[in-house]
Amino acid sequence: MTGIEQTRQRAILDPHTAAERFRLDHEPAPADLTPFVDGYWILHWDLTEPHRQQVLTHPVVHLTFTTGGQAHITGIVSDTFTREISGTGRALGLRFRPGGFRPFLTAPVSTLTDRVLDVEEIFGPAARAVADAIITEPCVPTALHIAATLLRDFRPTPDPAIDKAAKLVETISTDPAVLRVSQLAAIADMSVRQLQRLFAEYVGIGPKWVIRRARMQEAAARAATDPQDWSALAAELGYADQAHFTRDFTASIGTSPARYASSAGRRNGS
Repeated sequence: MTGIEQTRQRAILDPHTAAERFRLDHEPAPADLTPFVDGYWILHWDLTEPHRQQVLTHPVVHLTFTTGGQAHITGIVSDTFTREISGTGRALGLRFRPGGFRPFLTAPVSTLTDRVLDVEEIFGPAARAVADAIITEPCVPTALHIAATLLRDFRPTPDPAIDKAAKLVETISTDPAVLRVSQLAAIADMSVRQLQRLFAEYVGIGPKWVIRRARMQEAAARAATDPQDWSALAAELGYADQAHFTRDFTASIGTSPARYASSAGRRNGS
């Protein structure tokens, strides 16, 4: 598994149970769309009983086409995202780069945060027929090609601010030493206020949230695999004390670190 794939997988809570319930594949975006799209993801499931999956989402926008006719644009989800799947089905998603959805909007990406829109609301009435073709197409590569055509027909314009926003989000994800907005502003050679405006306009949420979400994903990933010294982990993630870390973890994931680790560990067989 590559570093990028590992970062993506950190969004999935209780990953051991998830791996038993569905298959998640990834495909790269076409070269001409890489200024905007990070890649595709394809979810397949065949279940005898419903499964509810929690996801600690990344700071990106998704365009998703799902069995049953759903075609949605999902902005950044500031809380834990929970989705139920049942029966047999497929969801095909386009994962935009941080900032990469801005050219498709007439407003800041922050206007999409915690919202789910029908595909027609952004791409126009004709997008409904395209979405139906994607959903009913049994061949995944063909469905991905149709989805790419939907974006190409919109004729988005590359924007250097997307690269800047995406690079800063990547810095947060890959450099555990970045724990404060002031540090990120210094790296970006911007004032804190300029950085906040860039994130609101392009990413869709503030840099403080992005830092905190990345650290919570790291904490959940570790808790699901190995026993932890919670006090040491809290300090490593930039918390002044374990109590503050525990409150944040519980608020983000819905259970305490120890309880989450115990549950995930049992399913992992550890």
